[in-house]
Amino acid sequence: MSKLKQKKHFGLRPFSRMPKTFAGLCRLLSLRPIHDETDYDNAIEVLNALVGFELNEDQADYVEVLTTLVGAYEDVHHAIDTSDISGLDSLKYLLEQNHMTASDLGVLLGNRSLGSKILRGERELSKAHLRILADRFKVDAGLFL
Repeated sequence: MSKLKQKKHFGLRPFSRMPKTFAGLCRLLSLRPIHDETDYDNAIEVLNALVGFELNEDQADYVEVLTTLVGAYEDVHHAIDTSDISGLDSLKYLLEQNHMTASDLGVLLGNRSLGSKILRGERELSKAHLRILADRFKVDAGLFL
């Protein structure tokens, strides 16, 4: 017979009432692999109560581990299909979000006119360009391929 899981309602505890120790946080919500949407919802509720505040070392460690568990679950169960997004589309999006022009891209890559050529599809990104872009935007270089 399977045991039904229920969503725990931690309530929107003010941050000041959240446990201050790693052990206390583990008593609130154990750090275990997330197996289903109930586990996921519980983890998100606890994270929402902690993020955005100045955390002590124990709280920061707990958030780091819980975020890793949530990320692993999301990678499998909430993955976003990006197969129809090209590397050029990704680059254009990042430029827009960072208020950068084609000229800015060219300067970043070492040649002012290169930016517009890349954005028009007239030039490909080199391995060196990929490294520069990955470092600048803090993303995997494969995003631009």
